[in-house]
Amino acid sequence: HRLFLRPLRNEDRSRELEEDLARPAASPPVCLLLVEHGVQPAPETSAAAREQPLAQAARRLRKFSQQHLENPRGKKGEGKRHSQRPPRQPSACPPARPSVPSPPLPAASGRPQDGGAARAALWRRCGCGAVEGPAPAAKVRPSPLRSLRAGPGGDLGDGLVPPCVDCAHTGAPCFCSTFDVAVVGAGIVGLAAARQLVLRHPALGFAVLEKEQQLAHHQSGHNSGVIHSGIYYTPGSLKAKLCVQGAALCYEYCDRKGIPYKQCGKLIVAVEQDEIPRLKALYERGLQNNVRGLKLIGAKEIQAKEPFCRGLMALDSPYTGIVDYRQVAQSYAEDFQEAGGTILTDFEVTGMEMAKESSSGSEDGLQYPVIVRSSKGEEVYCRHIVTCAGLYSDRLSEISGCSPEPRIVPFRGDYLVLKPEKCYMVKGNIYPVPNPRFPFLGFHFTPRMDGSVWLGPNAVLAFKREGYKLFDFSATDFLDAVLYSGLWKLVLRNLSYGLSEMYRACFLSAQVKELQKFIPEVTVNDVLRGPSGVRAQALDSDGNLVDDFVFDGGTGEIGSRILHVRNAPSPAATSSLAIADMIADEVKRRFEL
Repeated sequence: HRLFLRPLRNEDRSRELEEDLARPAASPPVCLLLVEHGVQPAPETSAAAREQPLAQAARRLRKFSQQHLENPRGKKGEGKRHSQRPPRQPSACPPARPSVPSPPLPAASGRPQDGGAARAALWRRCGCGAVEGPAPAAKVRPSPLRSLRAGPGGDLGDGLVPPCVDCAHTGAPCFCSTFDVAVVGAGIVGLAAARQLVLRHPALGFAVLEKEQQLAHHQSGHNSGVIHSGIYYTPGSLKAKLCVQGAALCYEYCDRKGIPYKQCGKLIVAVEQDEIPRLKALYERGLQNNVRGLKLIGAKEIQAKEPFCRGLMALDSPYTGIVDYRQVAQSYAEDFQEAGGTILTDFEVTGMEMAKESSSGSEDGLQYPVIVRSSKGEEVYCRHIVTCAGLYSDRLSEISGCSPEPRIVPFRGDYLVLKPEKCYMVKGNIYPVPNPRFPFLGFHFTPRMDGSVWLGPNAVLAFKREGYKLFDFSATDFLDAVLYSGLWKLVLRNLSYGLSEMYRACFLSAQVKELQKFIPEVTVNDVLRGPSGVRAQALDSDGNLVDDFVFDGGTGEIGSRILHVRNAPSPAATSSLAIADMIADEVKRRFEL
């Protein structure tokens, strides 16, 4: 049977009331699950009586649809929110209700539903609360708000979900926009953290709130796609520790999920004599960070690995690889949903406040005390929040009452692309020896999973936090940046470097000149302008670029319930699973889950 939802008119209400009054008294309570397994005899019913439960379900669904369209969350002062209901006891069965199937989870990335998704798709609930069919690992909590759906071909989009099974049975307003933990941001770090949290705490409710209609839409989908090995980072830092752990976890995860990757290696090439001491220091740093397989090689070995590359000495990292991080992020999202999590897209968080206990004495305000509001007026109630907001991490910290420091300064990076007929010149990753004054790795050659080769990126100040083009401009973002004293201190200390980067961004020949230091055969005619990305770089008030990952919280009613991921630039994608483990540990410690 297919149910069509339509508004419930007054004449419908009157007719249904008359039908209910004319209906004979109900037979003794019957549990459909017990009947199905032969524990309880099936009642003798007529054909009309057998159709009655379906009609009841249809009326309840129409009633809920009308209530939600007229007043999705209830106007201020009207109604009350539902507190979390205690689990039903199978021994006390109310009159049997029809079994309504739960909405199936989307089969993203073209893979068939298996495991938790298959169980969830078969999960139904009878009137007594008993589960019919194989039960999922955790209760799927669909929301009346926009929830993630997989479009044709596995594309990630958004859609509306019907009310959950419980609310369809009772006809009550859907209370499924209440969660134990809400994760703000559906980039690769946010999705990895949400996945780890729901796997560790399957009995709790989790949601991911994403302002875009797709996942991994910004930094996670606009990077080089390199699985870093952990060479560059200060020994003992979070970056050093989590990158090495995360790279191993990333390879293991991709193997388990069947996500393609290539372990093509990386050469960090010194092309001038004064770079050789820095290269050797980098080698020692990599050894301290426990990076596998590192070795220094000479000019002949460089050409053996990369026939078109020229250099005096190179640091060979054979376990560096490449992967499509959008695909990895999508797989994290599938794991999260299959374990019972909810992803709400097109939900831009613009406010957070403490909920007040309702006048009727409901304890809901105590169970889910934090209200998270979207730019469209939608609300989600939760106990705790984890923000992984990337380019907007400082603003979310500020609206939650926490410190705005460090500030996020957006840097745009423009890539070039080798023409397809010239891609044979690059086999693996080729990187320059980095400038220790900056966290950027310089112009490099990066093969991609689709067979293309990206060149770059540069690093210039963006005039918009999501400004992927040279002339993208936001007055709010621009003023935030130029009025921050830390930015001016950074600019004045590095004026020549900044001007040279801007020059290279404007002139293609200047970028190609940098590339020719490593592969002299590359010419302007061999390259095309490619995509761009925007890096969220944390900057302190003294004008110092924050190099390590930063996680913090706050004080006060809301601040004490929030964990902020304040700075997670490269290698955050490589480290995502290790970062997720650390976030899950910190959430358990801070919030006593």
